[in-house]
Amino acid sequence: MRTLFKNIIVAIITLEAQAVVHKYKPKIVAVTGSVGKTSTKDAIFAALQKSEHVRKSQKSFNSEVGIPLTILGAPNGWNNPLRWLITVLDGLYLILFRAPYPEWLVLEVGADRPGDIRSLSRWLRAEVVVITRLPEVPVHVEFFESAEAVIEEKASLINALVPNGTLILFGDDKLTRSLERRLPETQAKLLTFGFNENNDVRGLGAAALYDAPDSWPVGMTATIAAGDAQSKLDIRGVLGTHAFLPALAAAAVASALGKNLGEAVDSLRGYEPPPGRMHLMPGIKDTLVIDDTYNASPAAAEAALEALKLARRPRHRAIAALGDMLELGRVSVQEHRKLGIRCAEICDILITVGFRARDIAQGALEGGMDESAILQFEDSQAAGEALQNLLKAGDAVLVKGSQSIRMERIVKEIMAEPERAAQLLVRQDEEWKKR
Repeated sequence: MRTLFKNIIVAIITLEAQAVVHKYKPKIVAVTGSVGKTSTKDAIFAALQKSEHVRKSQKSFNSEVGIPLTILGAPNGWNNPLRWLITVLDGLYLILFRAPYPEWLVLEVGADRPGDIRSLSRWLRAEVVVITRLPEVPVHVEFFESAEAVIEEKASLINALVPNGTLILFGDDKLTRSLERRLPETQAKLLTFGFNENNDVRGLGAAALYDAPDSWPVGMTATIAAGDAQSKLDIRGVLGTHAFLPALAAAAVASALGKNLGEAVDSLRGYEPPPGRMHLMPGIKDTLVIDDTYNASPAAAEAALEALKLARRPRHRAIAALGDMLELGRVSVQEHRKLGIRCAEICDILITVGFRARDIAQGALEGGMDESAILQFEDSQAAGEALQNLLKAGDAVLVKGSQSIRMERIVKEIMAEPERAAQLLVRQDEEWKKR
């Protein structure tokens, strides 16, 4: 019954979203990829909001439900039929009457199942399509025949590009860069972003940002270059070179729309990375917490470990608390073990959460990590309580795992300001807390 209700609601709000797009004709920036979609969407919004009337997908609204809701400007009704009825009526109002509506929409587009993006591309038309990293082992591969099938699904968003639109690709990733051959034979343009020299929008000299010598890092700094123009940007609250990529993508979108690089970067100075994505926060006992608990994939987890390595202070410990990486299908065991081997090279202590994460522990053992430095748990709450007891001043702690493992509960146990959990952590609304 619940599935039937959901299908009916999705059908109705999708038809309403199509009608709203047809009536108001907003210009659309559509963002997809396997890593960094939400952060990229938020950075693009930050770069455009000062000069345009723009709306973005809220949180990670990127599904068959989330995209129509963003277009309609409505919240998720979850399991409340009355809220869904209000959403449907609000959609009808937008269709039947003239109401204020954004000139631009920045939409995050995800693919949980085959056909998700392909069906969307049949009716959505985008002025700009942005594709972030497409690693060889993406998240959600479990529901596709192969990793290549995931990439094909993501690439189908290019079909939504208007004839004179712009395709923006993460140029440092060979799989993403290879999609340039899909550019329609129209007046459509191509731009690339990344740290390599051959990109149209480049990041130069990316490094950790410090407020004082011997302090914890407080963010990342780099210079953004496009053509002959350059502008320095500091992004506070996140760590890792890959955490700077959303700003580069946003600068590329601004460039595609003919905006001045300096003005775009000035707008990005107000960009606040979303919770749970390499977010830096003080921990108890004078520790540093790197909160990357929104979700997990092999590529993102490896990048997060590199950031932990960057954060580690001399003569102090690096600790990783890692949960299951879900939806990896037949490559699950090997990818978890590969991550464990990397942990052995970087971490002093490894904490794993979940059945699949046992293979991270096994990989760490194979990589030479002492068994006494590895703690394994079945749920995140118990892991958080144990981690709280073993922390020492100066420790740097990375916390990461797939959504359903609820690794944010560990962060709540060890953050210095648990009273601010609702503002700083992912999945803090009441619907999530019930799960």
